[in-house]
Amino acid sequence: MQPAGSGWGNGLLGVIIFSGSLPATRVAVGGFSALFLTSARAVIAALIGVAVLGLLRQAWPQRKDLVSLTIVSIGVVVGFPLLTALALQHITSAHSIVFIGLLPLSTAIFAVLRGGERPQPLFWLFAVLGSATVGGFALSNDGSASLTGDLPMVAAIVLCGLGYAEGAALSRRLGGWQVISWALLLALPLMVPVAILTWPPTWSGISVPAWIGLAYVSIFSMFVGFIFWYRGLAIGGIARVGQLQQLQPFFGLALAGFLLHEPVAWSMIAATALVVVCVFFARRYA
Repeated sequence: MQPAGSGWGNGLLGVIIFSGSLPATRVAVGGFSALFLTSARAVIAALIGVAVLGLLRQAWPQRKDLVSLTIVSIGVVVGFPLLTALALQHITSAHSIVFIGLLPLSTAIFAVLRGGERPQPLFWLFAVLGSATVGGFALSNDGSASLTGDLPMVAAIVLCGLGYAEGAALSRRLGGWQVISWALLLALPLMVPVAILTWPPTWSGISVPAWIGLAYVSIFSMFVGFIFWYRGLAIGGIARVGQLQQLQPFFGLALAGFLLHEPVAWSMIAATALVVVCVFFARRYA
């Protein structure tokens, strides 16, 4: 059995990589439509995944794996990227990042429903407390709340938690990078036509930062990050290692503030600090 530290180490690397996803998406939607960004990042990542699968001569997944791979595709290849891109047209990345505090609870719920895990009751107490803190922040009058931005973020968190739990359970047999590669390939027949139909009418007005944002979410958010994240969840436990996602707001807020010069309100920092305290205790009882 691999040491638990390996699961936490891989999970932390995945969280650090994912921390740049929302700021990069925020920049990218300044030059691309939400539909094109979602489809383009999936197509680019799928091409990388297919190349790696071919080079390493990976066997095709079994028929029984198709349902799980479809769920992963819906959750993390299509659902989360599209919904966050739509949300970030109305809210700042700093505001959206705090919603990530809901993701560990979403992942833990699906870890029970789809992964067969059974955390202790005290785990749920602290997990719910952390999520309630995030919900209170989202509903507070901080000047950046927006139903058209907040509701897609909540839906994105639900789908992402499902995709994380399903993919992690499947990774125990197939491997983390294999799962995301097959999920991307499965979504490719849908993503290619969408990318063509939403192709920008002109490329001249697209800024360099928007291109960098597209590159980041395509290579790192959509592929590289999942290599470490799914491995960490599979080794260390979905509900337990999933709590590391509570650290993502810290990294993401720092990026949003320093790189995008977005305002980071004290309430954002306070909410993030409180949920990290909650996850510390939730981890002990997972």
